[in-house]
Amino acid sequence: MTERIIYWIPRILNIIALLFMLLFSFDVFEGNDTLWHKILGFIMHSIPVIILACLLVLAWYREFVGGILIFAVTLAGCFYFRSFTTNPYSLVILVPFMLTGAIFVIHHFLYRKAKAD
Repeated sequence: MTERIIYWIPRILNIIALLFMLLFSFDVFEGNDTLWHKILGFIMHSIPVIILACLLVLAWYREFVGGILIFAVTLAGCFYFRSFTTNPYSLVILVPFMLTGAIFVIHHFLYRKAKAD
């Protein structure tokens, strides 16, 4: 039972966090720009969501590799956005992804150990 919970929690949390990030991409539809500029802006704002969604797909099938990559990408984002020094509010966006990456790795080791027994 707990194995199934640990299996689904990072996937659900990651999807919720991706949808939360995607909400910020919709701000481009305000204003007087042409539809083409709005769609292009939406795609540009959605690039981090697309990258993290691809990593989620990878983690879905290869938990260890995907979990490490999700954790590494979000840790790089923490340094890029200076989350630890001048911009602690960016951690609201990045911490759920760090947690999901860690839980993917934890589940990989727990599942591999249980499967070997």
